[in-house]
Amino acid sequence: MKKDFFKYQAQTSPFPLAMDVSHATGSYIYSTEGKKYLDFVAGVSACSLGHRHPKVVNAVKEQLDKYLHVMVYGEYAQGPAVELCKLLADLLPAPLEKTYLTNSGTEAIEGSLKLARRYTGRTELIAAKNAYHGNTMGSLSLMTYEERQKPFRPLIGDVSFIDFNETKDLQKITDKTAAVILETIQGGAGFILPEKDYLKKIKKRCEEVGALLILDEIQPGFGRTGKLFGFQHFDIVPDILVMGKGMGGGLPIGAFTASSEIMNVLSDRPKMGHITTFGGNPVIAAAALATLKEITQSNLMAEIAEKEALFRKLLVHPLIREIRGKGLMLAPILASEEIANKLVLRAQDNGLILFWLLFEKKAVRISPPLTISSEEIKEGCGIVIAILEDLQQTA
Repeated sequence: MKKDFFKYQAQTSPFPLAMDVSHATGSYIYSTEGKKYLDFVAGVSACSLGHRHPKVVNAVKEQLDKYLHVMVYGEYAQGPAVELCKLLADLLPAPLEKTYLTNSGTEAIEGSLKLARRYTGRTELIAAKNAYHGNTMGSLSLMTYEERQKPFRPLIGDVSFIDFNETKDLQKITDKTAAVILETIQGGAGFILPEKDYLKKIKKRCEEVGALLILDEIQPGFGRTGKLFGFQHFDIVPDILVMGKGMGGGLPIGAFTASSEIMNVLSDRPKMGHITTFGGNPVIAAAALATLKEITQSNLMAEIAEKEALFRKLLVHPLIREIRGKGLMLAPILASEEIANKLVLRAQDNGLILFWLLFEKKAVRISPPLTISSEEIKEGCGIVIAILEDLQQTA
């Protein structure tokens, strides 16, 4: 299978990890060679409930016996999608009440940008330096990484940038600004948290000039920080909320949510201002609904702080300079890029899945399933510390 993987499937990097996957369950992935791997990445924060959670699997099976795709998004009332959007409205603070379902987080970003320009009648978009919102053309335009942007120019125009956590840049938000788009917690930059009421100051400035605030919760959303969405830690409500990854229990989905007043502008002038064939697919919506119910009706979110504390207690080593992030969205910052690379690669050899962050080269991603147990945390952290001990001794 590995040979065919390299020959027939398009690659995203010169050296993929290329594990031959046999099956996965709970916090573990198994290779075709019979090796067992503890998963500290959860499909890059996508498998919130671990692999093949029984409630998600059952929801999918039940929907398979009813109907699959029947009509393009927004034309037919399909139970799983309607229930999912209604439950989101019940769980979110006002005025966030109407949700547009998409196929991925980056598609939801694209939709949110169109919505902001359409609603405000303005064109300027302001993003943060070192941001990551996806890789489609609009999302790519919100980056400041020339290496990644240059091969694909020209990108969309009228995009400006501010420094995350720098209030001196607030005056760059003006009455020409359609929206400010920020990650609630900067992901690829190294799991950077907003500080000193930064998000409240951004929201206040947006209100002063009539701009919208879009918050990208694709990574921290769905319980990963101990609340359903990361913004709920910071006493603000965005105008448009973007979500994805952990929403589907391992299946592909994204969404953006806003007030009815804002969202309704996509339905007219032009009609079908944003359309998708498979957004809101009933099978995937059923999986997302089961995931959302399990996250919000169980003790999972209440346990996140304790699990974070255990990671921070166990991951203490001279080669770990700090641990950034919140909840189960954690990034140990290693002494060097070389050590970070060796840790990820040796961890897989030792039965533990870790991964990199896009832009912070000294960081290692830890974003396990929310369902991970204390015993599994201890097991994985033990592997990390043993590898770092060996690296320190052989340096």
